Amino acid sequence: MRSQPETIILRPTMVDTRPTLLAVFAHPDDESFGPGGTLARYAWSGTAVHLICATGGEEGTVDPALLNGYQSVAELRRAELLRAAEALGLSSVTLLGYRDSGMPGTAANAHPDALINQPREQVVEQIVQRIRQLHPQVVITFDPIGGYRHPDHIAIHEATVAAFHAAGDPSAYPSAGPAYAPQKLYYTTFSRRLLRLVVRLMPLFGRDPRAFGRNRDVDLTKLVEVDFPTHARIDTTAVREKVQMAAVAHLSQGGGGPFTRGPLSTIVRLLGSADTFMRAYPPATDDVREDDLFAGVVW
Repeated sequence: MRSQPETIILRPTMVDTRPTLLAVFAHPDDESFGPGGTLARYAWSGTAVHLICATGGEEGTVDPALLNGYQSVAELRRAELLRAAEALGLSSVTLLGYRDSGMPGTAANAHPDALINQPREQVVEQIVQRIRQLHPQVVITFDPIGGYRHPDHIAIHEATVAAFHAAGDPSAYPSAGPAYAPQKLYYTTFSRRLLRLVVRLMPLFGRDPRAFGRNRDVDLTKLVEVDFPTHARIDTTAVREKVQMAAVAHLSQGGGGPFTRGPLSTIVRLLGSADTFMRAYPPATDDVREDDLFAGVVW
């Protein structure tokens, strides 16, 4: 299915008038439960922060009571996403309109509208078009394993990397607009030190680290085995309340859940007051340490 992207403008901005950041993720809530602090910090300091969300999140488990007034899970999650985007201060949200592919081995993997079943070049072209429209200096997306190996996360990572490099090539996707090359590409990462601590402590609070998440389908013990270098660390302390508001907006997906209240939340607050990123482009050596994703950007 070739979906028709929909862009919702939340705060009108003029191209090339101020720093611009584009975040590309797979599901409603990826922006808040991932680098929400970074998005909020840049947005509220004057940067134009835009989001592309590839799917409707249809496979997320939802309490039926929350569907009151909504015709589908996707409609509910779209509303939650827009509320979260307002809390974070985003300038726009672009919905690519694909279907959630579900976790590996589920029936949703075979749905013809699922993101993972779309022609890769089609998704790349849609991202290229948005890059050329917005002129972001910085683009961020998932790491190569999509954080926790969700098929949609990996698919959108691969499409975003391809789009980042193609956007500046006039011969690539000529119908997507005039070429424009963003300057920096980052992957979201998370502290394995924090994760190892959480994995050890979760059983003490009656939680199984091998069955994490609302659907109990994420094995945290496997994720501690894969690490990525940290090249940038963005302090999010000043926007903690905005991030909390964005998380709570995703009520159907556990916003305000065990990691935002109770004993585990204390650990997260102590060790999680910054978002971390791997710099994918320009390639970074192991000793690179940045506290600003726009460091070195040429204006």
